[in-house]
Amino acid sequence: QVQLVESGGGLVQPGGSLRLSCAASGNGFRTYVVAWYRQAPGKQRESVAVITRGGSTNYTDSVKGRFTISRDNAKKTVYLQMNSLKSEDTAVYYCNLVNGPREYWGQGTQVTVSS
Repeated sequence: QVQLVESGGGLVQPGGSLRLSCAASGNGFRTYVVAWYRQAPGKQRESVAVITRGGSTNYTDSVKGRFTISRDNAKKTVYLQMNSLKSEDTAVYYCNLVNGPREYWGQGTQVTVSS
């Protein structure tokens, strides 16, 4: 079993930065593909960034060049560095781990971008 604890959300001004963390307990972290999702008010949940076992990354177009996903397997933690934040980035952010039929979700952390 895997439990996930997210942290790092908060209120920032447009153009600011935040770093989200998702810390995993349990075994097998290195075997999981990890993604960050977000859900804004009135919007469908969307995948923001993905990182594979080998460290390959993919991003949705709206965050390319601004967000960076990374993982530290020794610490069993995945990060999302968010720079040049826009009001459109306001959402609850969730980390997601997948390995075949196994899937785990974090509790969500609120990111609010407002002046």
